[in-house]
Amino acid sequence: MKKYLGFAIVAVSLVLVSFAPLYSIDDVVAAMRTGNATQLSKYFDSRVDLSLPGKSDNYSKSQAEMILKDFFGNNTVKNFIVKHKGEQNGSQFCIGLLQTKNGNFRTKFFMKQKGDQQVVQELGFEVTE
Repeated sequence: MKKYLGFAIVAVSLVLVSFAPLYSIDDVVAAMRTGNATQLSKYFDSRVDLSLPGKSDNYSKSQAEMILKDFFGNNTVKNFIVKHKGEQNGSQFCIGLLQTKNGNFRTKFFMKQKGDQQVVQELGFEVTE
């Protein structure tokens, strides 16, 4: 009996360990709609190309989160409207309109397969007129 119990515990453990969180473009869109930089940064790669009005560079995940907290703090998000999203060679992209209290921003982000999940590698905001 102990033999079967031990086998069952090992089998269940292996199954639970094999479930890695799978990120999708819809998760990123949901985080964008709330303007939550902490939630959004969960989907970032270890380094992210971040482009904001007057600021553009490649940042670490934690640096990008802090910059976005500041951006969302200065531009309270009202909504994010997806204009176009697609997939090519296993990568995903989205173009949308971020509506804030201070104006609208054309927003684009690019997700790439890394290991067994999609991660955000590029994120950009441009002022619209």
